Amino acid sequence: MRAFFDTSVLVPVFYGDHTHHQASLTRFTQYQRHTGCCGAHTLAEVYSTLTRMPGRHRISGDQAMLFIGNIRERLAIVALDGEEYAGALESSAALGIVGGAIYDALLAACATKAEAQVIYTWNARHYAQCGPAVTALLRTP
Repeated sequence: MRAFFDTSVLVPVFYGDHTHHQASLTRFTQYQRHTGCCGAHTLAEVYSTLTRMPGRHRISGDQAMLFIGNIRERLAIVALDGEEYAGALESSAALGIVGGAIYDALLAACATKAEAQVIYTWNARHYAQCGPAVTALLRTP
């Protein structure tokens, strides 16, 4: 089965005291590059989140890059080309997706491109606007 990982699942992988750590880590380690993937933009989201966590959880850019390296070793990275990006924006506009929800819609387009059979996320409602085909793939770890 081809699985797509959302940022909300990947960030807890690296924090042992995070509420979703164990479930996220277990799911993450079940997949390899040929069966698991994430969006190219997900790498930027993970970096941003890790380097802006509150208090003692905040890590340096160098530390974040070590975690990004772990993601890149385990998961295939899916990127949209210019035409796919524009098409995803057009489809999102037609669905009424506005504001920051566009980022999840773009990730959903990456999952579709990868022919993912499941999208792992802790934020299923963020993807709910993307239509029934995407909603049918959503799972929590």
